[in-house]
Amino acid sequence: MKEDKIFPLGDMPIEEFRENGYKMIDWITDYLQNIEQHPVLPKIKYGDVKKGIDNSPPVNSEALQNVFNDLDKILMKGITHWNHPNFMAYFNSTSSGPGILAELLSAGLNVNGMAWHTCPSATELEEMMIEWFKKIFKLPENFGGIVYDTASTSSMHAIAAAREQLAHLKIREKGMAGRNDIPRLRIYASEQAHFSIDKSVVTLGFGLEGIRKITVDSKFRMIPDKLNEAITEDKKNGWLPCCVVATVGTTSTTSVDDVDEIGTICNAEKIWFHVDAAYAGTATILPEMQWIFKGIEKADSLVINPHKWMFTPIDYSLFFTKKLDVLKRAFSVSAEYLKSAGDEVINYMDYGIQLGRRFRSLKPWFIIRYFGAEGLRSRIREHIRLAKMFVQLMEKSNDFELIAPAHLGVVCFRAIPSNIKSEDELNNFNENLLRKINKSGKLFLSHTKLNGKYILRISISGLRTKEEHVIKAWKLIINTLKEIK
Repeated sequence: MKEDKIFPLGDMPIEEFRENGYKMIDWITDYLQNIEQHPVLPKIKYGDVKKGIDNSPPVNSEALQNVFNDLDKILMKGITHWNHPNFMAYFNSTSSGPGILAELLSAGLNVNGMAWHTCPSATELEEMMIEWFKKIFKLPENFGGIVYDTASTSSMHAIAAAREQLAHLKIREKGMAGRNDIPRLRIYASEQAHFSIDKSVVTLGFGLEGIRKITVDSKFRMIPDKLNEAITEDKKNGWLPCCVVATVGTTSTTSVDDVDEIGTICNAEKIWFHVDAAYAGTATILPEMQWIFKGIEKADSLVINPHKWMFTPIDYSLFFTKKLDVLKRAFSVSAEYLKSAGDEVINYMDYGIQLGRRFRSLKPWFIIRYFGAEGLRSRIREHIRLAKMFVQLMEKSNDFELIAPAHLGVVCFRAIPSNIKSEDELNNFNENLLRKINKSGKLFLSHTKLNGKYILRISISGLRTKEEHVIKAWKLIINTLKEIK
């Protein structure tokens, strides 16, 4: 039976907050320390969690201990453990100790950094974190930046700015609908671009017909010549090219489009050039990985997500652009009650759709200072080494094949048992293999489809993932293969 508790008016008594705060830190500490005792994927059916939650909210207050108890009893059985060292699906997003503490501090301060005067520290720390990241990633000095939540939001803002760059169309004032005095606008991205680009063109009114997918080569990279041909053809047919999106680290294979060559085309055609480096951009912290950003100075905008591969609690998305003025022109709509004295300050609410803005930049401030740039380099370099080690293990077996180049932390592969010949059978076999691996709860992998082939993906980017975990993952894969062959 739950204990009812009546509080006086106001917040939780401060001593009770202190007591429960210690309990929560202890809980998180024990969770991270013992995380491998949990199956990485929950073994439940849809609705199992909801069954344990009351249908109606409580009328009277409860002791917080009751909530802690239900966290363990009800919610934990339905948690997918993204912090688990055996979580090797998607692009893993692991949180670090300093990042968790910064998130707690952000909630405690609860500031809204919509304008400089609503919290000067939030604005100015964000400005400085943009500068830190520019140095870490060796980005051009003329890039400015802003922090959003995810790459989907960042890319949408890039495309909106690209549209605003076509100022003669007066889309900000007149919109796009119901007008016969403007041409159809076209966005270009590769066949391997993230589907958030499609969502952006739908959201911004271009329509799905407004995006043209460009053919990729055998390494799943956009073919620049095909882009050039598409732009030429569209211009002849009355379309107005608006934006090109190159991907550095595609979601399926982490393939890297040729930023330099695509940038040359965009600059010559005066088309906004956006680079989606949400995942792989972090790798440019390594001198040996700077090649993926060759030509980045030709880009108009760029997105990198530290929450994908820099141990930052989700969410944190860096958006860089050479044209902050265009971005501001696209989104700056203010109100009298938010006006502040002086034009020298930056009000980040003017550079995006959000008014309310969390104190997100506390997280990298804590993380970079705690680990140091060299500490971050060491961890990311180790992930790349472990991915190459996995490839070496796989290449010793005749039962698997590598599907795409593995130059980052992701390996795309599939099983090819000698007794299976047709592609349909291979696809079914690999789907069954993945299902059985994930059902074990010992490892979580994801999949993709490439040229009609069902492909398994292993992503090594977790802060707690070590060589022993990769070796165990490989053993589980080959043992599962033997079971179902």
